[in-house]
Amino acid sequence: MARMYTQAGVGITLSPQKRSVWVDALVFLGLILLVYLIVLMAMRWHTPIATKFSINLSPGMLPYYAVLSTSRMAVAYIVALVFSLIYARLAVRSKRIEGILIPILDILQSIPILSFMPGVVLGLSALFPGSSIGLELAAVLLIFTSQAWNITFGFYQTLLTIPAELKEVAAISGIGFWNTFTRLEVPSGVISIVWNSMMSWAGGWFFLMASEQFTLGNKSFQLPGLGSYLQAAANKGDITDLLLGLGMLILVIVALDQLLWRPLVAWSDKFKIEQNEAGDKPQAWMLTLLRESFVIQFLVQKMVRPIWVKIDTTIGKVSASRSKVHNSFTQREHAIAKIIWTCISVILIGALLGGAFAALDIFRFLSASEWKMLGIGAGATLLRTLAALLISLLWTVPVGVAIGLHPVWSKKLLPIVQLAASIPATALFPALLLIFLMLPGGLDIAAVILMLLGTQWYLLFNIIAGAMAIPNDLKEASEIYHITGFRQWKILILPAIFPYLVTGMITATGGAWNASIVAEYASFAGKVHQTVGLGDIIASAANQSNFPLLLAGTVTMALVVFSINRLFWQRIYHLAENRFHFE
Repeated sequence: MARMYTQAGVGITLSPQKRSVWVDALVFLGLILLVYLIVLMAMRWHTPIATKFSINLSPGMLPYYAVLSTSRMAVAYIVALVFSLIYARLAVRSKRIEGILIPILDILQSIPILSFMPGVVLGLSALFPGSSIGLELAAVLLIFTSQAWNITFGFYQTLLTIPAELKEVAAISGIGFWNTFTRLEVPSGVISIVWNSMMSWAGGWFFLMASEQFTLGNKSFQLPGLGSYLQAAANKGDITDLLLGLGMLILVIVALDQLLWRPLVAWSDKFKIEQNEAGDKPQAWMLTLLRESFVIQFLVQKMVRPIWVKIDTTIGKVSASRSKVHNSFTQREHAIAKIIWTCISVILIGALLGGAFAALDIFRFLSASEWKMLGIGAGATLLRTLAALLISLLWTVPVGVAIGLHPVWSKKLLPIVQLAASIPATALFPALLLIFLMLPGGLDIAAVILMLLGTQWYLLFNIIAGAMAIPNDLKEASEIYHITGFRQWKILILPAIFPYLVTGMITATGGAWNASIVAEYASFAGKVHQTVGLGDIIASAANQSNFPLLLAGTVTMALVVFSINRLFWQRIYHLAENRFHFE
């Protein structure tokens, strides 16, 4: 029977035979394009390095730059996803390990990109002299730091809130770590991973301009890409080129939304923990086409599935056998393991103390006035961060719940949200700056707006994921018992989204502190605009190669974020773990 596809308001009726041919042809062309992009990226990574590089602002170069930037983002995302799955799983292995890894994660997400960019760029460039590989790896690593923490926190929250009875079944059955990880933990976290991946990808766009260009003294380390194009247009003060670059970026975002993220959202819906399936499920035309493609079915059945089954079976058997061995450890073996863990802890503490003493030796070059400036800057940035977080909460909670609970609103608003979240605020900031500088408050207000644009999506995407994860049977029960309005929010919605809301607030807070680097120190048309804040201090110190002040600003920001997370957010996290999860 023929099926009608509707795209952009146009109905197309195809017979099954013709539809299958067109689908397979499109998939085949897509695979060829993917291979071409991989070859193009490999060729680019092996080009000679250039310390003096000029970005071509010709519109004809935009597709090439878009391909290069998207390739870097994709590599960084794959690394971030693997890192997040491993790191979060290690963090929940035991309270002792959690007490070390989560504070480290708090510190890592609080270190701004400008603080370690000089060392990363120079170090990796020195490892690959005469080649662009070092710069490309540096850009990937810097983009990775804007993507990884959000996914890690999201998966960590999921692992903490998996229903206890499911964990008990996995433990009693003795299926081992690997089978528990692939059959229970990853499926439980798919919805959170997908939505946080979209947010992390948007975060990568946010810092793309900083990741693709860096100047040290008379050397300009730049990589061709959309980020460098937008930065060059902003430095030139050319609004036309800036809008052209932004237009290409929007085209890339829309294409990724249609071809990648929307199919993933529709696919992830099947991982909801519920007894009754919802009648109206998320749909994606691309996912439908892929499921009907003979080429995809052939590749999955003949190549992907046999390889995965072999790997899964082998690792599963080894994991199950090691699990049995672990359960039969003697008291002596446990003592040996404890000694090894103690030695590792001592080494880590020694390294931290050594780094602290080295930092103190550098700090002696700072004056009392500079320390006072750091304190005032930290207070100013803290107030802006709180303002951005509160403003975000006011609108993201109702909008996120509406999108997550109601398929009609999801279809209407989700594409708009994904597009808006993916457009980097740093690309819009030069145009916004011209407007805000004419208003009362100037850059003080503009800085809050930019921090808001860079952090509100962390909250919104996590809230949408939390609302979508609510089991359909609970929603039906609330309708049967006429639990509506405020009572529904109190009894069902807020408790259900609370763990996701906490994750969103933690990552949004860390993102706001990082966004202060570009919010409090802005450059447009060769003119620098500054306002009091810790981000301004760090950005100014990086541009002036004032490394003692740069280190002090970075340590101050890390200590403030770490202290807030330890004293406040971690307690809220444990509350979510103990009281607000499905059983």
